[in-house]
Amino acid sequence: MKDKYHYDLTSWLDSKIPFVKEWVIIYLGCYVFWAVNYILTSREGKEQWFRFAFADILAKLICGILFIVLPTTNVRPSVTGNDIFSILMRFVYYVDMPVNLFPSLHCLMSWFCFIGIRKSKRVPLWYKFFSCGFAILVCLSTQFTKQHYLIDAAGGIILAELCYFFANHTQTYLYFMKMFIIINQKIFGDDLYDERTENFG
Repeated sequence: MKDKYHYDLTSWLDSKIPFVKEWVIIYLGCYVFWAVNYILTSREGKEQWFRFAFADILAKLICGILFIVLPTTNVRPSVTGNDIFSILMRFVYYVDMPVNLFPSLHCLMSWFCFIGIRKSKRVPLWYKFFSCGFAILVCLSTQFTKQHYLIDAAGGIILAELCYFFANHTQTYLYFMKMFIIINQKIFGDDLYDERTENFG
């Protein structure tokens, strides 16, 4: 989409949100959050994991389509200074071009991290609250770092909820599950899923 016209979805409200470079810590810190919560979700049992994984991949496929059908961009502020936050912010701007903004993958994946464990009986309540709070902080970080606009954040959260709802109210995930079990058998020689422990290993 490099040579295609990119839409700027800036709203009047977006212009009221200040640029606060310190939020780059949350913006980058979410990668650890994603890894931990996706692992926690994988421990919720075979069916729950495959429903979650199906929803996650479906949402990202839809994002890919939207990135092509509705290419977006934004105008980033100039970052000056040699403090750690300015350096990290310039690094983010350098490696992540202002494209593929709607919906926000940062917000989508962070919200999936909360979705995956919010009804878990294994995860303590305090961590569920933490996950919800941190997911919201990540969404805020996309705004204060000017990586995304409000519609991008809302789009990521709504898409995550819709795909998870679809995965949990249909049996479509079974086709996805069978495909991965076949791949596991072809590559590793057997099913990686242990029926006795209801876990992967």
